[in-house]
Parts: sequence; structure tokens; C-alpha cells
Amino acid sequence: MTTADIHALVGAYALDAVDDLERVSFERHIADCETCRTEVDELRGTASRLADSTWSVPPPRLRAEVLAAVGRTRQLPPVESARPRADARAAAPRWRRYTAAAAAAGILAAGAGAAVWAVQEQRVREKSAVVAEARTREARTEAILAAADLVVRTAPMIGGGRVTVASSEQQGASVVSLRADEAPSADRAFQMWKIRGTGPAVDAGVLPAGQASAVRVVDGVPGNDVFAVSVEPSGGSRVPTASQIVAQVPLT
Repeated sequence: MTTADIHALVGAYALDAVDDLERVSFERHIADCETCRTEVDELRGTASRLADSTWSVPPPRLRAEVLAAVGRTRQLPPVESARPRADARAAAPRWRRYTAAAAAAGILAAGAGAAVWAVQEQRVREKSAVVAEARTREARTEAILAAADLVVRTAPMIGGGRVTVASSEQQGASVVSLRADEAPSADRAFQMWKIRGTGPAVDAGVLPAGQASAVRVVDGVPGNDVFAVSVEPSGGSRVPTASQIVAQVPLT
């Protein structure tokens, strides 16, 4: 990657829109580039101000407080009427209906608030799980890329693109960056393979159908002879289709 390419990553890095290999390269760069460090800080500050109006999760006590308020609130009594007693008797059922309707409306409002809170809480839990998984994956990626025995190999893809394999025997894994110029059709997918000698190819993961690029941590790549990529039916195949192998990265 050239110096010009590195400087061009400032905005993408500030918004966390770089892949793992680009992140490592840029962080090594800004360790010595004060101009880029300053620009990253300014862009992140701007991004954080733009997010000031985002929603917050209701506190866990919201549902209990709403239901308690419903229980404490007395309904208004019927208004005294100057009409004859018969009319008052006829009006009483209507007031009871209005009172019941008001109580039901309060309960429904409380239930709606609780439902919204429950949905938002579920979203927060799901987001937290995704963030935790991403942090674990990022930590593993950084450990591999920072390994003293890191070896980086690359090969072009048929049809345009490149596959890069950064391997560490100490970590027993590799960071694989796959970037194709064209994505497979919607019912086809890139599938990765580990190949040792004349033995059978071992599945190393399938990208989502129609996806053109990805960065993956793949265990067990060191010690193999070739890392290959083929185009397979959506969901992957048990063995690579020989005529559809689009990249082979020699590992030895």
C-alpha cells in the first residue's frame, strides 16, 4: 500500500469502515504521522456530535412504575345530574362503561410501554452480543497480525481481485482477505479451502451468496500447501468444483 493510499484511509478509519489488514497498516502509519492523528481525532469528534440525538434505552423500572401509577389513580365519579332519577339510573351503565373504557385504555397504554421497553431491551442485548463477538474477532485478528512469525502471501483471482493470506504458526491461524472485482450471482458463493499435498481439500468457510469481499480468521491454515477459493452453489460444496477454482495462494 502506497503512502497516498495510507493517507486516504483517514476518513474510513475514523468511521471504522476499514478491514482488519487496512486497520493494522493505518495504525502503524499514524504512530508516526501527527497530521493523520489530528484529522482522525477531529473526524471522530464530529461523528460523536452527530449521534447526540440517538434514542436511549428506557430504564428497567419503567414498566413497574407505569403499572403502579395505574393502580393508584382513581377514576372520576359520575357527574351529579339534575335530571329525574330514572335518567340517572339509565346514565349509570354508560358511566360504568366509560370508566371501564378509561381503565382499559390505561392498561393498554402501560402494556404498550412495557412492550416497547421489552423490544428495545432485546435489541440492546442482541447488539451487545454482536459487539462482544466483533471485539473477540478483532482481538484474535490483531494477535495474528502482530505475531513475530507472521508471513503474508497473496494471489490474484480469476476475473479480477486478490486473496491475501497472513499466517502465523504461533497462533495456528491466518487472517484471510478476499476481495473480488465482481460478486458471484445471487445463488452462488465464494468458498475457501485448505489443501495439503495430495489429500482432500478441507472446507475453510463459505461467504454469503453474492458477497464479493470478506476478511476472515481461519484456523489451521499454517502447515498446508495451498489456500484456494472456488465458486460454489449457495451454501457451499463438500469438495471444490475444479473448473470453478478462482484463486490459489501457495503457502510454502
